[in-house]
Amino acid sequence: MQRPPSRRQLPRDPEPSTPRLVTVVGDILAGRITLPKFQRDFVWSRQQILNLLDSVAKNYPIGSVLLWESDQELASERTIADLEVGSPPIGHHVNYLLDGQQRLSTICGALYWEPDGDPKSRWNIVYDLTETAFLHRDDFEEPPPTQLPLRFLLDGAEFVVQLERIDGEELKQRARLLYNRFSNYQIAMVTLRDMSIEEIGLVFERINTTGTPLTLVEFMRAATWAPDFDLLDSIDEIKEVLRQKRYGDIDPKVLLRAIAATAGFGYSKEHIEQIRKLPKPRLRKVIEETSEAARRTVDFLATEIGSPSSRTLPNDTQFAILVEIFARINRPTAAQHEAIRRWFWRTTLGGRFQFWSLSQMMADHEAVTNFVTDKKPEIEVSISVPHSDIWRQSKFRVENSASKMVALILSGANPLDLRTGAKLDTGKALSWANDKEWHHFFPKDYLKRHQRVDYDGANVPANIVMLSSATNIFVSNQPPAGYLKDFVDESGEEKILSRLASCLVTRQAFEAAMRNDYEEFLRIRSETLHRRALELAGLDAAL
Repeated sequence: MQRPPSRRQLPRDPEPSTPRLVTVVGDILAGRITLPKFQRDFVWSRQQILNLLDSVAKNYPIGSVLLWESDQELASERTIADLEVGSPPIGHHVNYLLDGQQRLSTICGALYWEPDGDPKSRWNIVYDLTETAFLHRDDFEEPPPTQLPLRFLLDGAEFVVQLERIDGEELKQRARLLYNRFSNYQIAMVTLRDMSIEEIGLVFERINTTGTPLTLVEFMRAATWAPDFDLLDSIDEIKEVLRQKRYGDIDPKVLLRAIAATAGFGYSKEHIEQIRKLPKPRLRKVIEETSEAARRTVDFLATEIGSPSSRTLPNDTQFAILVEIFARINRPTAAQHEAIRRWFWRTTLGGRFQFWSLSQMMADHEAVTNFVTDKKPEIEVSISVPHSDIWRQSKFRVENSASKMVALILSGANPLDLRTGAKLDTGKALSWANDKEWHHFFPKDYLKRHQRVDYDGANVPANIVMLSSATNIFVSNQPPAGYLKDFVDESGEEKILSRLASCLVTRQAFEAAMRNDYEEFLRIRSETLHRRALELAGLDAAL
């Protein structure tokens, strides 16, 4: 006869309870309940603080809190509401606070605040017995007898002193009622037991009352923490290296992917979670390798691609894969460099990472492995090559990968100003801090007024060129046939055609513009941009 599973094997149901609020607060300050480091900083406004206190005073429900009882050692905060908390008991299960941080922080701060030199502290709160309302004070002067400091409310001796200062039995009764409400208020609590950290992460995401899901970085920080290791600190160190090279805005989750791939796992969430199984010496080594590879990745992007900052990177995912490549290849050959360049342009053109599925993640990791270990000539990934219409159908926006690609292509062509012939500042344009360096060859106001083309129809990559601010002012809302004729009259047609070529505008496109034929100009310019994109990607122009 088969034996039933033991009690230990079965996860226990969540256990509800209704302890007194002051008991829960006391457990937090004593370290019996701890805040894991994936919790957020205190973010409530002063009005939210007062609203919660008012709810307790009126015995309104304030929602439940969620605890996770575990014997796993996670990084935990040593303060709450600017108050130091005790250390968790040694040799016992730890109760981690998963939901309710903002509410319990408010109660801790309001009831146990210790003046620290800042009279405008958000915890300098009194209860006005006359107005029956909570107020913030901004000084250390003794408040009038009708205002009861919250930090004295649960201190028996101090409360008696404050009570004696109050005139009138009605106000005294209000003070006693407030004391009883806070002393006896019960809060709904649910404790989770026998759950893995993976399950807890899912629970946290689903119940978090702040509406902000637990991020993978925060989760992994808590899961890998040790007294001498903090994953977030390690990621911050990598970001500092990148910040010096204008890539400090890379999403920490992208760096987590890079760390997991460098460790030999892959890019998915499941691969990232395997990081926590690494011995700390190995994890530190992997992070060092990732940091060095990230530095080399930025150098590659800046010199080989012409991408000077993270804002010009078409997709963050490309960064994670490049880091793995450079972590696994110490000194790429010239042929490998060319293959990496082709991979970059190919995946950008094909929109490989717009929707990055698990199967694609595994295929990309395998492609890198084959490229590195089997010395394959290409990083072989499947893409769908778009039609040349992409350059006249997509919108020119900073978040758009096609826009970033065309910006990099135009910048790499070393464009000259159409009117003066001066070399344009492509670095300034690629900062995307100001769009004044990117201009519509057919001015959008002209198109709207004279060709009934709306903003979206005008704001396409094929209609974008780089101009100096002075030239753009000169162009204003003129039709191309007007301002181009002026340029030709000033400098001659051959010089203008040469400057146009540096902006990837061909003679045929110029001729269409001289006829103010917008549709024909877009068709010709789109084909020019597409040929250049295919060339960079190492693809057959016939595609």
